[in-house]
Formats: sequence, C-alpha cells, structure tokens
Amino acid sequence: MGIELLYRQMVLSVAGHPRIRGWMEKRGMAWGVRRFVAGNTLAEALEQVQRLNKAGLMATLDYLGESVYEREQVTVVREEILRMLEELDRLKLQANVSLKLSQLGLMIDESLCLEQMEVIVGRARQYGGFVRIDMEDSSLTDATLRVFTRLLAEYGREHVGTVIQSYLYRSYADVDCLSSLRANLRIVKGAYKEPREIAYASKKDVDDNYFELVRLCLDRKRYVAVATHDRKLIERVIRYAKDKGVAPDRFEFQMLYGIAGQLQLELAAKGYRVRVYTPYGEQWYPYFSRRIAERPANLWFVIKGLLRR
Repeated sequence: MGIELLYRQMVLSVAGHPRIRGWMEKRGMAWGVRRFVAGNTLAEALEQVQRLNKAGLMATLDYLGESVYEREQVTVVREEILRMLEELDRLKLQANVSLKLSQLGLMIDESLCLEQMEVIVGRARQYGGFVRIDMEDSSLTDATLRVFTRLLAEYGREHVGTVIQSYLYRSYADVDCLSSLRANLRIVKGAYKEPREIAYASKKDVDDNYFELVRLCLDRKRYVAVATHDRKLIERVIRYAKDKGVAPDRFEFQMLYGIAGQLQLELAAKGYRVRVYTPYGEQWYPYFSRRIAERPANLWFVIKGLLRR
C-alpha cells in the first residue's frame, strides 16, 4: 500500500469516530476550516463566487451535507438548492450547482430522490443553468448513475452532469458507456475509503487511470471537467489536447476552494476555463475530513489555525 493511500485511510478512519466529529463540530468553522469552506450561508458563499468571477474564475456551488434519512430534511435541502439556482441567475454569476444524491432522498428511496432531482434540474433548465451530481462512496455508484442517466435522457447534457472517480476499477467502463450518451463528466481521483477489491491501491495506478478517462472523453469529443490539483496531470492533459487539436473551450479544469489558488489563476491567464468547487453550509465536517485526508499539506493549515488561538 502506498504512503498516500495509507495516510488517507488513517485520517478517514480517525475522522469517522463519533467523538472526534462531535469535538470538531462544536468548535465551528475555525482553525483553517474556512480555508476550504466558503461560509455557513448562501449569502457568504455568493460573495466568494463574485470574488472568483472577478478574478476570471468560474465556480460550482455546493450546499454541504450528505446521508439524509428524514424526508423533511430532503425538502429543506431541495429548497436551498432551488434558492441557490435562483440567486445565481439573479446575480448573473458564472457558476453552476453541485449536489449529492444522498442529500436528496437516495438513502430513503430512489424514486423519492428522482422526484427531487426532476424539480431541481427542471428549474436549472428554466434558468439556463447546470447541475452536477457528485459521486459518493462506491455503495451509491450504481444508484447515482441510474438517476443520472434518467435525468440525462430527459433534460440533456446542457443541464445535468455527473462525476467519475479514477480510483475505482469500474470507471473506464462507466466512462465508455456514459460518453456514448454524450454525457458531461467531471473526472476526479476519489476521496472515500474504498477496499482494494474495487479500487486501485497505488497513486500511479490512480493517476494513470485518471488520464485514460480524460483521454477517452477528449477523443470522443465530449466536454469534460478535469478536476485535479496535480500539476503533472494537468500538464499531461494540456499536451494531449494540443497534440489532438482539442480547443481549450472543449474542457475545463476544476479545483477546490482554498487549494492551489495560484495555479487556478495561472491556468485562467493562459486562456483555460477554470472552475472552483465552492462549498458552504454548517454540515462541513465530512467534506473537511476528506480534504485533510487527500493531502498532508492540508493538515498544516489546520495546525496553523490552532497555533493562532
């Protein structure tokens, strides 16, 4: 097992302990958490999107939360996302929406989730907007793709897309299938704790598969979101796109709020489309834990925050 994978699994195991989660959440957004989360409220997040747009960067807004088991909470999440779409349209921001299906009833009933998503994507189409369905852990992959393909058939790739994780063995077959449907995909490496039976254990294998997934999308002339902070991978994608004559407006780079800000600006200055994943909300702990697990360097921002207190 590679050092990077060992670090990630260790952090996720510790972070998942109920006492640690409770201890963290009681202390609110402090110690560097705000580096990765744009605020508690939509108004705070919209201010950050405006700032990003002024810097030449696009955004995708994410209302944090996952694994909802109460129908009343599903309704709350749906209404927040509809409000988000309304505000993005009203303010004419260069931004779209990302969401997780486990926020919207998937853990309760798949048909309930589909009903919520039809309302949300229907509203996005009304505004000329776009909704990206995030991919969660592997237990939800099949259900997520079922809901997505139904929405894709009804609303089209202009208004709904999804995410594929390169650390899963199955992902090449998924991209092969979805690209035949002309789907708009975001390719990520993956940030959940997965068993070796279904996921690559080494960083090299994850990276190599990542490039193959992006290459497949580019070769088939499908718009693809290249979501990584890895300079080597980014440079490899840029070289391949240039060699194949793929115009810069046929793909975009996506990065996380609070990470690699200088790289985001460098790519935008070179004429590439760059979108910043901008999360907000009070349910920040699971998202924050995955960011810390991804890179040891992210943990340093938290330590510095603690030292300032």
